[in-house]
Amino acid sequence: MAASHMASSTSHKNPKLIAIPDVEIDKHGKFKYILVKVHDPDVDREFKHIVRGTAKAAFHADIYDRVSELIEEKGLDCEILGGGRIDHEPSKKSIKIYGYSQQFGQADHTITHSILLRAFKEYDQITWSNEGY
Repeated sequence: MAASHMASSTSHKNPKLIAIPDVEIDKHGKFKYILVKVHDPDVDREFKHIVRGTAKAAFHADIYDRVSELIEEKGLDCEILGGGRIDHEPSKKSIKIYGYSQQFGQADHTITHSILLRAFKEYDQITWSNEGY
């Protein structure tokens, strides 16, 4: 999926999708992350991608379990598209996206990269690589 397909063309009009933050990651450190597709089951083909990551999770599934619960409480559905790792260094205004999830496979880091570029506009360096674990 191309990075230009981070959301459906009408998702910006759906109040339920708008209410879901695009990014929720730890303020600093190295941690696991997941890329999730959120969609409204009542509106065909409306979706957006979100990024979630935390060092508190032992496994990528731990992040997804929490995210899916919150999403479903809002009347939306979601599916995990894969995972990886993030190295977030706010003092250097730097984020590195890399690796994969053993359980869910590798997220499309180009989509994650595009989402983080929008969320961290003041950062000097946001990069991605398919290397590493």
